[in-house]
Amino acid sequence: MLILKPREEGSRLMLWLSPFFAVFVMWVFGGVMFWVLGLPVLEGLGVFFLDPLLSLRGWSELLLKAIPLALCGLGLSFGFRAGIWNIGAEGQLLMGALGGSVVALYFYEVEGFWVLVLVLLGGVLGGMLWGLIPALLKTWSGASEILTSLMLTYVAGLFLSAMVHGPLRDPDGYNFPESRLFSDSSLVPILWEGTRLHWGFVVMLVLAFLLWLVMSRHRLGYWMNVCGGSSRAALYAGVDPKKMVVISFLISGGFAGLAGAFEVSGSLGQLVPVVSPGYGFTGIIVAFLGGLHPLGVVVGSLVLSLTYIGGENAQIAMNMPSAVTGVFQGALLLFLLACRTLESYRLVWRR
Repeated sequence: MLILKPREEGSRLMLWLSPFFAVFVMWVFGGVMFWVLGLPVLEGLGVFFLDPLLSLRGWSELLLKAIPLALCGLGLSFGFRAGIWNIGAEGQLLMGALGGSVVALYFYEVEGFWVLVLVLLGGVLGGMLWGLIPALLKTWSGASEILTSLMLTYVAGLFLSAMVHGPLRDPDGYNFPESRLFSDSSLVPILWEGTRLHWGFVVMLVLAFLLWLVMSRHRLGYWMNVCGGSSRAALYAGVDPKKMVVISFLISGGFAGLAGAFEVSGSLGQLVPVVSPGYGFTGIIVAFLGGLHPLGVVVGSLVLSLTYIGGENAQIAMNMPSAVTGVFQGALLLFLLACRTLESYRLVWRR
């Protein structure tokens, strides 16, 4: 029979191969799911994973949806490597969208490129302030950051809905719960003409590179690795774990808030009750799929972006329910965690 035997040292090879194994097993799982539902397996997998890559629109939408996923994943990966579990990136994204929208509506009649800069900074500030709440609760009272950050997500959703139905609602919008359309000065310029892809994709790549420099070359990255290894060792090394909690939540909240600002000022062009289909929660999968490495997070965001577009195609072409996207994403996380076991254990055949 096959048994798991502990390795003397963690396998770096399996660290890099486990995401590929997880994606492959997810494909196999998807084929089995289509077969159980009585659908053609190859056609279903083709509609889900191949069709979005065969057109210009498919590629542009793939890169567009990768922007918020990558930004959330990048911010979360910093905290996760420090052993700080921020599960509320979705709420921080929503507050970032709200913060950016308030700035865009305040400067509605003002022209100038600096307006867009203020909109994005408003999104970053909104996400950081919302992420600061569980950080302070953690450092002051020892409350679990997992529970507080997660619960604040639902508070953020309700608060955004109240603002859209109330003070931020378009006075000329026939009582629909949405803000007025942003002015051109508050919109992110289009990167790829004829598509919806905007310059937020370039900003995301630049931020991924900068975060890699911080993680690998800056002393903040050293503090992060020490805290992730042991909080007691961090104290001996002169690193304050409470300080790292605050810094990690500010970074992850700022990245998620920027993702929300890009959504309202790029993809949507206004504030609506449903800004995100769950990008903040999916960002957790993106972070782990990328091995908590900025470059891997960018690649992982493309894989998870493909599940969103593939799910939409499957609904249209094969009349599948919208839940199929969540099924694939949940299965990917499950298989990824299972494959990561091979980093510390190896399979051995024993009679």
